[in-house]
Amino acid sequence: MPKIIVAIDGYSSCGKSTTAKLVAGQLNYPYIDTGAMYRAVTLYFLQNHISLTNPREIENALDNIHISFRRHPELGRNDTYLNGLNVEDEIRKMYVSERVSDVSAVAAVRHALVAQQQRMGKAKGIVMDGRDIGTVVFPQAELKIFMNADPLIRAQRRQLELLQKGEMVGFQEIVDNLKNRDYIDTHRAESPLRQASDAVYIDNSLMTLDEQVELVVRLADEQIGLSLRKREMRHD
Repeated sequence: MPKIIVAIDGYSSCGKSTTAKLVAGQLNYPYIDTGAMYRAVTLYFLQNHISLTNPREIENALDNIHISFRRHPELGRNDTYLNGLNVEDEIRKMYVSERVSDVSAVAAVRHALVAQQQRMGKAKGIVMDGRDIGTVVFPQAELKIFMNADPLIRAQRRQLELLQKGEMVGFQEIVDNLKNRDYIDTHRAESPLRQASDAVYIDNSLMTLDEQVELVVRLADEQIGLSLRKREMRHD
């Protein structure tokens, strides 16, 4: 069976990571959360007081950053490791969220992580979500999805996620944070967030999670079938 790349892009807190994880599970593909990679870099920069205006400092920091993902058997999730330490919970905290778009806008950071992400998907058979997967990381992806949701619904989802982790943040603060991140993500010079011309647009404001996953898996199955037919035609 041929393998494909499923690239899922979209705005912060629109549910793309949750959908991507479940889609990957149904397709039996590895799942890569590129947002977690940028969050891990942000955490390192904050912990080590890296200046975003000092190119040499940034390059040196990137040389010392190793990001990996490991399966957490008890929680059934992939955890993010930064230089050997599990930082999954720490990178989801609000103080990291407030800075991640600024760090992600740095060209050197994006170049380093895009190169790593492309190596991860070289053999295909992968589900990856982020901001520039279908436009920059894998413009050749067989299936591209662009997800969005109403800003207030996204803020509600984000607040619930934080509450489940014991972090109480005011609703307006979350709304303002998402608005700021949206602006930075869509206006940065390096790999801005935008919908690829051949991406399938999904507004999941009123969709259940099961409906989202079912739709993306169906689209993936169609692309896998198309790839299989193309392979058979080449061998005829």
